[in-house]
Amino acid sequence: MKIKHLLTLAALSVSLHINPALGQDNITIVAPTSEAADGLDLQAVSELFAETKNLEDFEKALNDPDEGLNNLDLDGNGEVDYIRLVEEVANDAHLIILQAAIGPDEFQDVATIEVEKSGDNYTMQVHGNVLIYGENYYYHPTHVHIHTWPIITWIFRPAYRPYHSRFYFGFYPRWWHPFHPLHHTVYRNRVVRYTGRNTFVAKHVSRVHTINRFNYKPHTSKKVTNRVTVRHNGRTTTVKKTKKVTHHRNGNTTVKRTKKVTTKKNGRKKTVKKTRVKKKR
Repeated sequence: MKIKHLLTLAALSVSLHINPALGQDNITIVAPTSEAADGLDLQAVSELFAETKNLEDFEKALNDPDEGLNNLDLDGNGEVDYIRLVEEVANDAHLIILQAAIGPDEFQDVATIEVEKSGDNYTMQVHGNVLIYGENYYYHPTHVHIHTWPIITWIFRPAYRPYHSRFYFGFYPRWWHPFHPLHHTVYRNRVVRYTGRNTFVAKHVSRVHTINRFNYKPHTSKKVTNRVTVRHNGRTTTVKKTKKVTHHRNGNTTVKRTKKVTTKKNGRKKTVKKTRVKKKR
């Protein structure tokens, strides 16, 4: 019997080697698709949300350099971007938007926290912006008793007013100032105190339909879309676009568009630069 059992295991091992999909039916692998996502771990954000008493404190802790949760530099200027919170409320549904201020009147939505109440049941999820985290990137609580969290009690209290951060690009809290982002390895070590917990789990499926109750259109900045970095099968591709417009004295205008694509794989870096010049009268 023992020999038969070993032969069965060996056959199963060969079968999985030939067709790996047979052994992956119950495995969910969820990973962000851009390097920008390395600057803000949504599991850490989720854990922080669960232990904070209100949204003002949550915004402060999220941006606190000593906490080290926010390491985002979306516009690539060498400084971490301040993330403000903007909340929308519709009946028993709350949509909390994490928004990076990266220029005067210019914002990039990073993620949303969606909470809804139906009778005595509460559900929530943290949803990463598709540009930064890829399609269908969610974090869900692993248990259903979120109504006991202080912040849930706070936002569902009577006469509650939606929270809207008063800070924006160039106007920050006194305790905050721009600082340089950490190397992603150092950042991972700093947030392990949050990511080592199991209050939340990453999934590809949405459990909350709060978003359908709002006319929500994510803010997207060209400073971010022009320098998107995507990872796939061990290869990192960064696309950076620039545009230069020159007005000449004779009334002509020259538009110079440059597209630089940098690919990095197995330690090797390759850059392809394309330039297009168009003259207008």
